[in-house]
Amino acid sequence: MPLTRRATAPAGRSPLRRTAPARPGRARFRGAAYALLVLLTGTNLPTPLYRGYQAAFGISPLVVTLVFAVYVAALVPSLLLAGSLSDAVGRRAVLLPAVVLAAAGALVFAFASGPGWLFAARALQGLALGAASGPLTAALAELEPTGDRRRAALVATVTSVGGLGLGPVAGGALAQYAPAPRVLPFALEILLLVPAAAAVLALPAAESRSPWRPRRPGIPRDLRPVFATSGTAAFLAFAVTGLSLALAPAYVATLSGSGNLLLGGAVVALMLACSAVAQLAGYGRAARRLQLTGLPLLAAGLVLLALAGSLASLTLLLLAIATVGTGQGLAFLGGLTAVSQAAPADRHADVLSTFYVIVYLGVGLPVTGVGFLATISGLLTAVQVFAWVIAALCLVVLLVLTRRGTRTPPGRSR
Repeated sequence: MPLTRRATAPAGRSPLRRTAPARPGRARFRGAAYALLVLLTGTNLPTPLYRGYQAAFGISPLVVTLVFAVYVAALVPSLLLAGSLSDAVGRRAVLLPAVVLAAAGALVFAFASGPGWLFAARALQGLALGAASGPLTAALAELEPTGDRRRAALVATVTSVGGLGLGPVAGGALAQYAPAPRVLPFALEILLLVPAAAAVLALPAAESRSPWRPRRPGIPRDLRPVFATSGTAAFLAFAVTGLSLALAPAYVATLSGSGNLLLGGAVVALMLACSAVAQLAGYGRAARRLQLTGLPLLAAGLVLLALAGSLASLTLLLLAIATVGTGQGLAFLGGLTAVSQAAPADRHADVLSTFYVIVYLGVGLPVTGVGFLATISGLLTAVQVFAWVIAALCLVVLLVLTRRGTRTPPGRSR
């Protein structure tokens, strides 16, 4: 049956658009941002609790990092499938099940009585965030009240980093100072997911459903050199993020001698706050300049992180975390900007999907190796080895970027 436009639709509007007006106001935009914030906050609530799980369930640092890796393993295919699915059936049809999955993951965490529960809970969280992150980001672009997609992208970035930082702080504070430390944080998450579900239900529905065909992301041949350096830079930046989310609280406790859970969560939040501030400060700057600034800062912060372990200095650790966060934010923003600008219009979504797969592999794979090494040689040594290796790789990528810049023909964008 042929599609017909509504009488109130603006001239030239596609029949596959949502039933609501093109700019439905600020409420839906804010609701989508809130849903993204709550989902990311909930995903990172367990960060300061892993030490408690280790003691309660008798598990090693390797098991903790494998729990974290399971989350990434569930997230990546969900991320690849949900974007195109939401384009076909509408944002709301994909996002509501994602919120339900997030609540289920929180419920499993709240009743966890062994490591198997942790694996199941993290898998559910990975599926939920993978299904929600792309559609919510797209919804923010569609619902921005003035039609400013750059502002929508900035809101999505800051909201994402804010959720990553808020989760460890909230989880650590509740676990340290409130009763039922392994239950209350997740009960609160479920409570906060209720208005998130209401915000999702308020999103416009699709006027029609088109056939869904899963698409395998790929990289055009002429984009591969840019993708290789920018993707590698993002991989390294998020390898540091993965380490911080999985093992930083235990590392902080080892250096400080303090078992305060809020302290461990606050250190993770410090890194992510510095990343967010760096991205805000660097927004709109040239992609190559961002990477050339971010990569050496990331390497320097990692060297300081290794030295903090050798000197058992909490002050040096905090300086390292702030430097790493700043470098991580600039390197990631530069890599994303470079790939987004170079991607052809007809392959934009595919290229960015592949880029985010690289990002999340950076979150999950290296930290698993750190966990394995920690079971053999101890956590301090494992983190130091990780820091020196990633710092060296940052400098290699920096060298490649520098050499490529000297060969860029005059007049060509960098």
